[in-house]
Amino acid sequence: MPGRATPQLNLPLLLDREGAAPLQQQLTEQVRRAIAAGQLAPGARLPSTRALAAALGVSRNVAVAAYDELFAEGYIGGRHGSGTYVERDLPARPRAPLPAPAGAPRWLRRPPPPARSEQVGAPPSRGLIEFRPGMPATGLLPRAVWRQVWRAVAAEPPPNVYGAPAGDPDLRAVVAAYLGRARGIACGPDDVVITSGASQAFDLLARATLAPGDSVAIEEPGYPAARNLLLERGARLVPLPVDDDGARVDRLPAGAAAPLLVYVTPSHQYPLGVRLVVARRLALLDWARANDGLIVEDDYDSEFRFDAPPLPTLMGLDREGRVAYVGTFSKSLAPALRAGFLVAPAPLRERIVRLKGLTDYHTAWPVQRALAWLLAGGHLERHIRRVRREYAERRTILREELTPLAPRARLLGLDAGLHACLELAPESGLDARKVAAAALARGVLVTTLDEYYHGPPDRQGLLLGYGGLAAADLRRGARVLAALIGETADGGRQTAEAASAGQPGHR
Repeated sequence: MPGRATPQLNLPLLLDREGAAPLQQQLTEQVRRAIAAGQLAPGARLPSTRALAAALGVSRNVAVAAYDELFAEGYIGGRHGSGTYVERDLPARPRAPLPAPAGAPRWLRRPPPPARSEQVGAPPSRGLIEFRPGMPATGLLPRAVWRQVWRAVAAEPPPNVYGAPAGDPDLRAVVAAYLGRARGIACGPDDVVITSGASQAFDLLARATLAPGDSVAIEEPGYPAARNLLLERGARLVPLPVDDDGARVDRLPAGAAAPLLVYVTPSHQYPLGVRLVVARRLALLDWARANDGLIVEDDYDSEFRFDAPPLPTLMGLDREGRVAYVGTFSKSLAPALRAGFLVAPAPLRERIVRLKGLTDYHTAWPVQRALAWLLAGGHLERHIRRVRREYAERRTILREELTPLAPRARLLGLDAGLHACLELAPESGLDARKVAAAALARGVLVTTLDEYYHGPPDRQGLLLGYGGLAAADLRRGARVLAALIGETADGGRQTAEAASAGQPGHR
């Protein structure tokens, strides 16, 4: 019969009293394996022989004999009056990997989910200027306020029950009030669901509305994370082209072919950065009404508007409950908080709250309390006004350094947000991937626009996230890109002229 384990001693030991090997040998081999596999690190303290014997239910002589053998082999050592330890001179060994099944088991037959194409969670590389989209300048958060908010949260003992899946009532109330002030959305606390970031909001919406094979229209190019999530949920994607006025609403299928959902980023199209004009906003609402569709409005960085006046949100214009509105604190504060919110019509919201309760119950209580404190005290809005000025200066740097590249390249999306798109003119002969590779060789990281397409791209460009870059790095990186584009375009033109000069009949 197998013996007792010793979880209280945190040692992976299990003795088999009916096994062929003596108990002392089993114990010696198991401790030796734990040390060799890195489960017991050099210098780790071991239990006394008396405590070990009591935990295993064996005589102390068994534990003493096992330790004596390990002492003799050099695996463990003793210090007078301080106990027994794994020898510090042993080389540190990595833990053995977890076992993996051979072949393809039945429970892994489903295709794996798509990988995110964006760099998420990777720390900045030393010496590399990274134009990462969606990264705010977290260093601009006032340290005194940041410390104050967490002191206030720490003064409250956490509740001894799970919270409401829809979120902390205080936070929902201040979010609803904030949306009324900042975005013209007339909603109340009961209309708001607090989520663990915008990604969870999209996932909840997809789970609440879609069956495998249902069609969803999504901007082309568009947000890869939303696209991949929809694919994982079994949606059939309908690419919706984008031009300088935003999504081409006139290209949406109607009638029996109408998609069930339409996902859009109207305030600052991701990734091109253009805004959906009011006429198309109204047309999109008309389409949803005529075709019984739902619009998912991703308002991810609308707080940061510069020269352009704010346009009304789709939800603010909606009069028939055809819009689900998704917002996030990732851009206004920090992605690491993993907090966002969702506003949806009552029947959909009720289903979403039920689904959220089945998975994570609620977003982390301390984060919700901290956000409620920041919003209620006006700290978030003051912070947004402050960083908006800073981001405007950084945007000016991009404009100064890259606007002169016209007509070979033009900047899009400078009216709002934390990124811009540098579109390469087709006649320039520039290849975005080659430009990005050459930039990386000079210490500048950019992503190419083709990564944001579901199908073949209809334009070339570079995505330039500038929110997380210091002004000096931003200017230096922009100058590297400007020089590369100038050199590449000039070289391409000279090559074309040389080729043309070699043709018969050329004068």
